[in-house]
Amino acid sequence: MLVNLKNILKAAEARKCAIGSFNTPNLMSIKAVIGAAEELNQPVIIMHAQVHEEMGLCKMEEMAPIMLFMAERASVPVCVHLDHGTDMDYVKRGLELGFTSVMYDGSELSVDENRANTCMIVEAAERFGASVEAEVGSMGARESGGEGGESIYTDPSLAKEFVGDTGIDALACAFGTAHGLYLTAPKLDFDRLSKINDIIDVPIVMHGGSGVSEEDYKEVIRRGVRKINYYTYMAKAGGEAVSKMSDMTFFHDIAVEAERGMRENVSEAIKVFAGLK
Repeated sequence: MLVNLKNILKAAEARKCAIGSFNTPNLMSIKAVIGAAEELNQPVIIMHAQVHEEMGLCKMEEMAPIMLFMAERASVPVCVHLDHGTDMDYVKRGLELGFTSVMYDGSELSVDENRANTCMIVEAAERFGASVEAEVGSMGARESGGEGGESIYTDPSLAKEFVGDTGIDALACAFGTAHGLYLTAPKLDFDRLSKINDIIDVPIVMHGGSGVSEEDYKEVIRRGVRKINYYTYMAKAGGEAVSKMSDMTFFHDIAVEAERGMRENVSEAIKVFAGLK
């Protein structure tokens, strides 16, 4: 069942839980994520990120039809989301391809330019009935997962102003997480998260979600996070499953085992996000 981000996060708010949002740069990962969600009867978000194309993993024009097909035939609500679109034309192409939700990432720009560009994306998305996520603050400078300086954390007052000015449907906030593997345990600024949640009227998105402890997941959800982006440790689980194979002669066997490993990892993540454990 294909849905947009705004509607899927409304359900999360009603249940006081978070929806898992997983990068799916190939068919195996799409099947792993939707399969895990269907087994648990939970809504889910599948994502294509602009960086996937830059890494040579896949092209948006290739993945969009597959993602939409798999979402439409799923037995649970599935949002098809474009993640971290830093180029406005790229995001607009995503809307034309049928993504039901897009994230415009102008976090490396000045606040004024980020705001202006985000407003244009919101206007474009409205014509397609799609939702928009945007970001204030930056996670890219904290790849180690350690403490960051005040300047790269989301300022609560700026978050309120940005949401009000742009009309976005969800806000990605920087409060201590990082993309990639954590070299040290992340130190999350829970008080900052609570302050932001108290003064904005849209759901909060947590990026760099994989690798965070179960206790911290539950705490950020309690404080207002409704969408958790997750990929690195899911991909790692697929790789580890393959590494344990005794016979890696045939690629189709490798693909099946990688999908199984990712599916198990995604299932455990969804259980935590949905409050099932």
